[in-house]
Amino acid sequence: MIGHLLAIDQGTTSSRAILFSSKLDVVAIAQKEFTQHFPESGWVEHDPEDIWATTIAVVNEVLARADISARSVAALGITNQRETTVVWNRKTGKAIHNAIVWQDRRTADMCAQLRKDGLEPEVQTKTGLIIDPYFSATKIAWILENVEGARAAAEKGELAFGTVDSFLLWRLTGGKVHATDATNAARTMLYDIGKGKWDADLMKALGVPASLLPEVRDSSGDFGQTESHLFGSAVRIAGIAGDQQAATVGQACFEPGMMKVTYGTGAFALLNVGDKPVASKNRLLTTIAYQLHGKPTYALEGAIFVAGSAVQWLRDGLKMIRAAPETQELAAQADPDSGVFFVPAFTGLGAPYWDPTARGLICGLSRGTGRAEIARAVLESMAYQTNDLYEAMRADWTEGSKTVLRVDGGMVRDSWTMQFVADILGAPVDRPKITETTALGAAWLAGYASGVCPPPAEFAKAWKLERRFEPGHLGEVREHKLAGWQDAIARTRTGGA
Repeated sequence: MIGHLLAIDQGTTSSRAILFSSKLDVVAIAQKEFTQHFPESGWVEHDPEDIWATTIAVVNEVLARADISARSVAALGITNQRETTVVWNRKTGKAIHNAIVWQDRRTADMCAQLRKDGLEPEVQTKTGLIIDPYFSATKIAWILENVEGARAAAEKGELAFGTVDSFLLWRLTGGKVHATDATNAARTMLYDIGKGKWDADLMKALGVPASLLPEVRDSSGDFGQTESHLFGSAVRIAGIAGDQQAATVGQACFEPGMMKVTYGTGAFALLNVGDKPVASKNRLLTTIAYQLHGKPTYALEGAIFVAGSAVQWLRDGLKMIRAAPETQELAAQADPDSGVFFVPAFTGLGAPYWDPTARGLICGLSRGTGRAEIARAVLESMAYQTNDLYEAMRADWTEGSKTVLRVDGGMVRDSWTMQFVADILGAPVDRPKITETTALGAAWLAGYASGVCPPPAEFAKAWKLERRFEPGHLGEVREHKLAGWQDAIARTRTGGA
């Protein structure tokens, strides 16, 4: 029976494939990690061939695990790490440089110069973004300026740019389709989200030729089909969305005022604000949540650069834990009044601070501080950063009352942290039964386009709650902790002084 839906979830540290039934139940999952490259301080790269190889491997593995053929897959959806930038040769399909990852800060000086030149107001008005190394535009510019022959080849139309979705789509279709969706285009700093097109003035300012850029399509629709030799037979590609937008869809946040946070390598909050973009006064981003039938739905977004990767650092960098779940046990054992704060600014601070020069900090240490207190501070930092975004969103978008927050991602299995998030926000936090919401969103987008899945309103009715974390009554304790966090942030941004 043809009716399965396949999601490729290409993330920052691994590639995954998740097979869903036509009713969007998880059938099988396959995952492979790949190497992270750090050629210089603040630089983060991936080998595009690793991305490609692991993606193909996990798709074939998930089909084998489910014991089905590709002929049984009605449609494929792609969701991806956003902003990560690949430039490749159109004839060979080979990248001319490693992928520059969203976390990479090498273009900080370039961004500072663009701000000095007065470009930021135009960038904010057109793209909803601020000028920051996070986004794709300055990464493209860096590749064109630093790879020998790249500028000349780009001007001749010999090169193609894409975020990871676009690179995979090109490869999957054998170079037949060079496209992306509106959610990924909106993260490049080159796309006018109000007019729905690439902006010629920004392209000129960044030195990015129009011939490099992919066609922008709806998040749910026709993206061609895979070459038959990859999986045994051709599979229709019918959905694409950046990972945070796919999670927004997977959480069924289709109504204005609905908010989700995904806790993965980083943490990302999106608030649906409806069919008109809302300009932020609090250093949040205005972006596209999804685009269906040619109509974009907009969102306010806040980005936390380091969330789950801080737990990885405890494990791999400091060797304080053997496995991530130990942090939950340690946090429960720690002195709750230790006064230890951890600011995970390993690659600068994201929203609402946007400080690429900030670096990580642990403060409030005493002779009684042990690994339990440090582990607790790492988990608490996720709640404090979430609260920064939550308060900024409430200040920017005043049409709705307090909203329940839906959460997903690998970190949400940690009930201690989710309860602390609810306590610090002073608002309920809802964890769904299906926490694979990023892949679920990609699968629904593909299924909706192919006629397998119902429209948004019907899909939303199927969302199921696993647990609601109600906020505790912390009162003065909450205010004291938030004041300590702000003090730690101030120290981080002044070199710890």
